[in-house]
Amino acid sequence: MKLTFSLPDNGVLDADINNLVIAGWAGRDMAAIEHHIEELEALGISRPSAVPLFYRVAANQLSQQKDVQVLGAESSGEVETFVFNAGGELYVSIASDHTDRKLEAHSVAFSKQACIKPVATGAWKLSDVVEYWDELVIRSWIEENGSTVLYQEGPLASLRTPGDLIARFTEGSATLPEGCGMTCGTVGAIGGIRAAASFTMELFDPRRNRSLRHAYVTESLAEMA
Repeated sequence: MKLTFSLPDNGVLDADINNLVIAGWAGRDMAAIEHHIEELEALGISRPSAVPLFYRVAANQLSQQKDVQVLGAESSGEVETFVFNAGGELYVSIASDHTDRKLEAHSVAFSKQACIKPVATGAWKLSDVVEYWDELVIRSWIEENGSTVLYQEGPLASLRTPGDLIARFTEGSATLPEGCGMTCGTVGAIGGIRAAASFTMELFDPRRNRSLRHAYVTESLAEMA
């Protein structure tokens, strides 16, 4: 999947992503993860086979479009950092692990594959922020009842670092393979997970007072039986 990113120096990066990995259960607090797993089990969602767990999704699900389509009305977005290898360099952007919640009760893996994965059009070199990674903040907003509502917010200190996730996924390597992209986990939804057509996401760098932002709107297609 060919993606194009703007860089802070006004440069343009073309990246050909041919492998997409969704890092699930990527929090650092294992007690909190276990509590969430038990909550989901009560809803009929199976316990993951490992923590963290690396779901594979077709790279052609990535999209930088602002208008996307989903099947049915029971899907929702999740802001995540998106780390990828382009030209031998690791970069970070943001993506939404948009997921079909109805299908999730049947199969988490299939629910992730079923939905498009929106990606921002801006990126930073990972090396520029890795030393203070834990200070970065991810946020998202949804449109609800005619108002913009904060949906997610949390520091990356609550999630495993890209280096940790990459080493676990590659069984020891310090970098992703060329053309591989990985989303690196999310933070909890304020007020609970729920669907919304409009989703805005942000990665905020407090040291340099800069952000990567992306907004998209989903059109729900009729679910025919």
